[in-house]
Amino acid sequence: MEYLIHLAILIAIYVPLAISLNLVVGYTGLLSVTHAAFYGVGAYATTLLMVNLGWHFIPALIIAMIITGILAAIFGIILSRFRDDYYALVSFGFNIIVYSILLNWESLTRGPLGIPGIPRPEIFGYTFSTNLSFLLLALVLALIVYLFSSGVVKSSFGRVLKGIREDEKVLNVFGYNTPRFKLVIFSLTAMMAALAGGLFATYITFIDPSTFSLNESIFILAIIILGGLSNIRGSVVGAIFLILLPEILRFVGFPTDIAAQMRQVVYGALLVFLMLYRPQGLMGEYKL
Repeated sequence: MEYLIHLAILIAIYVPLAISLNLVVGYTGLLSVTHAAFYGVGAYATTLLMVNLGWHFIPALIIAMIITGILAAIFGIILSRFRDDYYALVSFGFNIIVYSILLNWESLTRGPLGIPGIPRPEIFGYTFSTNLSFLLLALVLALIVYLFSSGVVKSSFGRVLKGIREDEKVLNVFGYNTPRFKLVIFSLTAMMAALAGGLFATYITFIDPSTFSLNESIFILAIIILGGLSNIRGSVVGAIFLILLPEILRFVGFPTDIAAQMRQVVYGALLVFLMLYRPQGLMGEYKL
């Protein structure tokens, strides 16, 4: 039972990550490969405020989200100078920069040693010390992100985002300040990623830079491509699928000496097959 709860918590953490990235990539059409950087900033900011300053979870998480949002706004201004492939490459570079800072700023982050002993969340005197109680907290926060994001995409703001994806020049002709819209959604989604980072840090109670590398950004991107671009529910489905698939493959009767390698082969082959025959993902309304 604890094993299933653990998987459910991981899904609840990755759902906000996937939904928030989908708002940038799927709805706005901006190929960002830097989401793990904001995920990491949120995790480290929450951790440092709780461990070093003794803050409670909620205020630490809120400040971590604000810090991440400000950082995303600064980077978003720089990123707005680029388009298409160059946009992806610059976002790629930003992820590497953040990862390098987390790895080498040892006086603050402890570098590759990581930060242990992160306390579990405490709200109104109640500590979410058991995995079941933590799952309930994670589900509530994931639901808030889901409902907020659904409201965004159904609003006039969301329609502008889709317009940017389809033809940004036309919106500029009609007087829309598209760089401002892109900056706002980029900062908002970074704050959602920071929320997931705070949840992850307080669940595992240990963080180190390896969790927030470029590979993690690619994994989150794979979730939304698989589940479906420009579809909030697709983000949820993709998170469930990619979290559970490797675990399901553990129970396939591969020979023990090649079991790990075969799981990776099957896992990769399924993704390639899906991208060939369903490039917009399982529930997607748009494809890159």
